Amino acid sequence: MELRDGDLVLRPWIEEDVAWLVTACNDPEITRWIPVIPSPYTEEDARAFIGGGSRSSPEYAVPEHSFAIAVDESPAGAIGMSVNSMNYRGRIGYWVAASSRGAGVCTRALRLLSRWAFDDLELRRLELITDPDNVASQRVAEKVGYRREGVMRSHLLHPDGRLRDSVLFSLLPGELRD
Repeated sequence: MELRDGDLVLRPWIEEDVAWLVTACNDPEITRWIPVIPSPYTEEDARAFIGGGSRSSPEYAVPEHSFAIAVDESPAGAIGMSVNSMNYRGRIGYWVAASSRGAGVCTRALRLLSRWAFDDLELRRLELITDPDNVASQRVAEKVGYRREGVMRSHLLHPDGRLRDSVLFSLLPGELRD
């Protein structure tokens, strides 16, 4: 399945994305904010991710709705959503490669996935979390209409054993901004 917004496409991951994923996920800015991404990130990690899992973190499951963000057919980032067992709430995560940051790619991708979640999946609440210091990710969420709900203390476990707070954002039907 693909979701489209002009030149931006959310599409399934493919084998041809392995080398790109390895390069993108070895960016220290990615692993700084997303502790479940292995560091260093290898071809084996990329193949496991594309196959639906993570070699380095057995507790981490790839979201059931996992997409490559592509612009003009070239990968630019990743976005995914897990849906809770009662099928009313989705949890979204995203990142964009260094070469695509600052161009609105992530905002467009989040808006597109959020619209699909409400319109097609008929979800009633969407959530996402960011590190309190990840201002860029928080701006993306706010541009789409997500509202900051609060800080979850000692929420994310990093590979070095540190527990970091997370900021919770949510979006309800009717709040999505164009």
